[in-house]
Amino acid sequence: MAVAFIGYPLWWSLGFGDMAWPAFALIMVMALSRTKNVRAPRGFGLWLLFMLWTLCTVAQVHEPGRIAGFFFRYGLYVGATVFFIYVYNARRTLTARRILGILTAFWLIVVAGGYAGIAFPVLEIRTALSFLLPDSLLGNNLIHEMAFRGLTQFNPDPDAFVVSAPRPSAPFLYTNSWGNAYSLLIPVVLAYMSMVRREKKFWFLVLILPVSFVPAFLTLNRGMFLGLGVALIYVAVRAALAGNTRIILSVAAIAIAAGIAVSALPVMERLDQRTENVSSIETRADLYVETFERTLESPVFGYGAPRPSENPGAPSAGTQGHVWIVMFSHGFPGLALFMGWLLWLFLKTIRRRDLVGLVCNTVILISLVEVFYYGVLGAGLVIIMTAGALGLREQESQSDIVREGADKGVDA
Repeated sequence: MAVAFIGYPLWWSLGFGDMAWPAFALIMVMALSRTKNVRAPRGFGLWLLFMLWTLCTVAQVHEPGRIAGFFFRYGLYVGATVFFIYVYNARRTLTARRILGILTAFWLIVVAGGYAGIAFPVLEIRTALSFLLPDSLLGNNLIHEMAFRGLTQFNPDPDAFVVSAPRPSAPFLYTNSWGNAYSLLIPVVLAYMSMVRREKKFWFLVLILPVSFVPAFLTLNRGMFLGLGVALIYVAVRAALAGNTRIILSVAAIAIAAGIAVSALPVMERLDQRTENVSSIETRADLYVETFERTLESPVFGYGAPRPSENPGAPSAGTQGHVWIVMFSHGFPGLALFMGWLLWLFLKTIRRRDLVGLVCNTVILISLVEVFYYGVLGAGLVIIMTAGALGLREQESQSDIVREGADKGVDA
């Protein structure tokens, strides 16, 4: 678990990046195979149905290149599934504190990657993968981006879908992936800080947290701002209902620090320039309409994978958000199963009243907001599934204690 997350910069620099998640999942499967009584929570069948339905939709893919893309994405789904089962079962070796600590270390890597992008905006790293692949494969845009890693994402072409100055993206391919991971991990970092508040780690994180706002704001990720805003309001409301003054003060401190960062950095100016100089919002809306209308033509099984847009110059239909990827690729049943799983995770973890439960529940809430405009396959989905497994297993453990106490006649 630790090597998968903390070693991610190495997998990224070698060119493998998200392909590391299925690789480490294979190691986890080997460990689980030696474990007696591997368990899964009630309701997990909903996710397994999604996995089965997704696999069935491969029949809709007719081009060899898109079949390879299908199984790459499916491998990421499988990897996230295994991470969920592994975390759910490894209760003695992977305590809540340890999991949150690993994810906090990953957050530090994300922040460091953001600063690397600010320092070297046009640097390109030729990875080991580029020497292993033939030129025919390197001609594919996605594979080329994986083999030749940039620290930022930008496109100066005036005819492009989005004309943008360099925005931090390392250690991911895309800036949106950076924003998605950063926003999902912020609640985790705050919970871990609460756990180590009497240690030196706490003061280190107190220093890094406001410092992390610099690359976060300079990504100009409006979706990340929305996800974090919803999370802060949600946590503040739940803390107020529970009478938890400490959490309320923490939320207020973060809001003040964020406000100071916004005023000190040219965030609003760059956001205004980006909104004025590109038509990405309108084009994205048109793409969503096209995606929905084309899905109506194949509503049950979808198309198996995204396909080129009917509008020249626009991104492929079935992209620009995981909801649209699932709907277009796997039909409305696939979308219902995927969103049903996330909603089920949210409703199950909302019952917890402890700090870890609140954090896991908030991570799921952020994912429910951001799947409409961010793709989460890769690190994002692994973080979501890890948080879901942690939230469910602790809740179940507490329920087991209560039932055991009741069976013994103890006033639980």
